[in-house]
Amino acid sequence: MKIVNIYSDGACSGNPGPGGYGVILEYKGKELELSGGEKNTTNNKMELLGVIKGLETLKEPCEVTVTTDSKYVVDAFNKKWINSWQKNNWKKSDGKPVLNKELWQRLIEVVNKHNVKFVHVLGHNGHEYNERCDKLAVLERDKYKN
Repeated sequence: MKIVNIYSDGACSGNPGPGGYGVILEYKGKELELSGGEKNTTNNKMELLGVIKGLETLKEPCEVTVTTDSKYVVDAFNKKWINSWQKNNWKKSDGKPVLNKELWQRLIEVVNKHNVKFVHVLGHNGHEYNERCDKLAVLERDKYKN
C-alpha cells in the first residue's frame, strides 16, 4: 500500500457563514493542494469536507495519516464516538441527533477504503502543513464574503 499524508483545515466566518477548506496530500515528497468553499456553512462542515475531499482523491487503498487541528474529526474516530453514533441511530450520548450526519456517513465510507490514522495538531501553532491548509481555507472562505 502507498503511504500518504493528508493535512486538512477548515475556516468559517460566522457559524454559519462563508467557509472554506484547504487540503494538502503528500506522497513520496510530491504534494497536491485542494481547496473549496461554500457561501453558507459551518466550521465543522468545512473541517469534515476537507478530510473527505482529501481521501476521495485517492485512487486506490492507501495507508493514510490524516493530520488536522479539528478535535471534532480526530476524536470522533480515535475516541470511537463514530461507532457509538452509528450504534445509537446517529444520536449522541445526550440523546440529541449528531450534526452533519450525511458528511459523517460520507467520511466513514471513504475511510473504510483505506487504513487511516487520525492525528491532532494545535491550530495556529506553527505546524507547516496546518498553516498552509489554513491559508488555503481562508482564501476560499474569503471568496464567499460579501
